[in-house]
This record gives sequence, C-alpha cells and structure tokens, in this order.
Amino acid sequence: MAGHAILTAQTVEDCIIDQGWERYTEEDHAIWRTLFERQQQTLKGKVCQEYLDGLAALGIGPEGIPNFERMNVRLRELTGWEVVAVPGLVPGRPFFQMLASRRFPAGTFIRTREQLDYLEEPDIFHDIFGHVPLLTNPAYADYMQEYGRIGLDAIEHKGVKFLSRLNWYTIEFGLIRKPEGIQIYGAGIVSSFGEARYVVEDLSAHHLAFDLDRVLRTGYYIDDFQATYFVIDRFEDLFEVLRGTDFIAKFEEVRPLPAHTPFEILPEDQVIRQGTGEFWRAFPQTKAKLK
Repeated sequence: MAGHAILTAQTVEDCIIDQGWERYTEEDHAIWRTLFERQQQTLKGKVCQEYLDGLAALGIGPEGIPNFERMNVRLRELTGWEVVAVPGLVPGRPFFQMLASRRFPAGTFIRTREQLDYLEEPDIFHDIFGHVPLLTNPAYADYMQEYGRIGLDAIEHKGVKFLSRLNWYTIEFGLIRKPEGIQIYGAGIVSSFGEARYVVEDLSAHHLAFDLDRVLRTGYYIDDFQATYFVIDRFEDLFEVLRGTDFIAKFEEVRPLPAHTPFEILPEDQVIRQGTGEFWRAFPQTKAKLK
C-alpha cells in the first residue's frame, strides 16, 4: 500500500489528493535520478522484459519525478489504469476499491539522501518505479484489478491476512521464470537496491514454484531480505488462479491451518532452487512477528 502516514479516510475520494508536481525541488528530482540510475544498473539483465517495456512505454526515466497527469495519458491508453496521488497509507476498503476500479494509489513524497538504502514507508520511487510499469501489461493489469475485487471479499470474510501474503509473494517480491532464467518482477525487489542485489548475488533464498495454497499459508517478515521467493511462469497464470478460485471458501479452508515459515521446504513443494540459507543462519531468531 502506498504512502507515508496512515489515513483515517474511509472513501476513495477522501484519499485522493493532487500530486502537486510543481512543488518538487531540484533536490527531489536529483534524488530520483540517483535512485533510478542506480537501480537501472543493478537490475540489468535480471528484471523481466515486461517491466522494461512498461518503463519505456510510460516514459519513466532518470530525468526526474514523473508527472502523474502526463503519465496517465499513456497508461489509460494501454490498459485503462491510472495513478492517483494519496497522502498516506490507504485503509483496506478504499485501497481495494481503487485497485478494483483500475486506480493505483501512489504516495507523493520522496525519500532523503540519508534514506537511499532503506525506508520504512513506501515513497514515490517505490510506488512509481516499482509498481507502475507492469500496469502496462494487460495480463498483470487484469491480475491487479482482480486482486482488488477479491480484497473487498477478504474484508467481509476475514481473509485480508491471506491476501496480504499473496501480495507479498507476488506483487511485492515475485519472480518469474523466463528462457533466460529466473527474473525479477516484484516491486519490492525492483525498487530496492539491497534486495535486488541480494536476489541476484546471494544464493541463500529458496526459489519455489508458485502454488496458491502454499503462498496463502506462508508467513513473511517485513524487516529483512526474503528467505523464500515464489516463481511464476506467466502473468496470465496469476490472473487465471484468481478467476478460478472461490476465495470465500478458500479463506475458510486455510484459516484453521498453521502458517508455514519462509525458511522451510515442504515435501510437496516444487523446488526450483534450494537456498543455502547462509544469510539467514546469521539471524537464527528473528524478533519480528511472522505476518
């Protein structure tokens, strides 16, 4: 979810603000350039072509912070999506309503130079550089809209925790299998200098084939790099899984079952790569709560 401070507004229109693009300073644009150029080098050869195509199609580049109004002209033409500015973390119901109506909420602030490597809340670089390019891909755009629709059901049927796991392991930290090898598509990796390098250079994490039940039952920690990444073959597969699943029944099915940790490999897992676990052996007892 995009933003800086948690909002209390409960309707979509209450959450939306003007981006105020003209208020960005030269330092703000310079920080964007630094982040963009650094990620471009880090991701070279490791991010999926659909993401790169979206970046080019929307004209998102190193020149400076994108103007939502201008960017939306092209985005609407391609998939009917648009980016809307929000001042903070959007509450669940309006957040899912936005996605279900093909509106992606993005924060407007940008991190400082002291925060280049780590930021607690997602900023405009994470939201726009990380999330928006793939919204130009029809299959992924459909997946995001369907995710929003199911999110509204999740609120009514106490399934938000499970959808958060699906978000985490696909939208934020997903990988995709290509002829060239395993590539990145998740926004949390794409926009993170540290995580992008970890995925590319470190063999610690497991790579498991995506399985909906497994993902819904696998908890995650938000305070460090991932111990497991789930790998899809096509963005169409994600959409088809959502359309083909009765999530109200699925929430009831998985709710009483224990959560798996991201460190374990189960007998039924399709293992693409068994990680060495070296990175995680240095942190055997995480203090963070499993989500």
